[in-house]
Amino acid sequence: MSLKARITDDMKAAMRAGEKDRLGVIRLILAALKQREVDERIELDDAQVLAILEKMLKQRRDSIEQYTAANREDLAAVERAEVEIVQTYLPEPLSAAELEQIVAKAITDSGATSAREMGKVIGLVKPQVSGRADMGQISEMIKARLA
Repeated sequence: MSLKARITDDMKAAMRAGEKDRLGVIRLILAALKQREVDERIELDDAQVLAILEKMLKQRRDSIEQYTAANREDLAAVERAEVEIVQTYLPEPLSAAELEQIVAKAITDSGATSAREMGKVIGLVKPQVSGRADMGQISEMIKARLA
């Protein structure tokens, strides 16, 4: 079953169960997917759906930081609940050891020796960790290794 079909099935289940909060988040996800399909006149595959979900997660994490800084814990709690629901559709995250291994292999494969060649390394790492790790964290790991 494709990821998009799974999300649609979960929406129907949430409707039947009367889970209003979950249903709202799932509808937001489906709206973002439909928007991209209509804008680009394409049918999304799982990789593209994952990219949209990652973008939604990043937006929510940024919102949590801003709400927390503004002492709006009520709004931050709503965003945290949305993050939990969106994360259910992402694959299992990679451990720190697995990330280190992937980054080390990408650095040796690309032959990068300085921070200026970071783009090469990220180009090799990104397809392997898509949806399974935060690219900001990966970027910091690569910078530390190449510095």
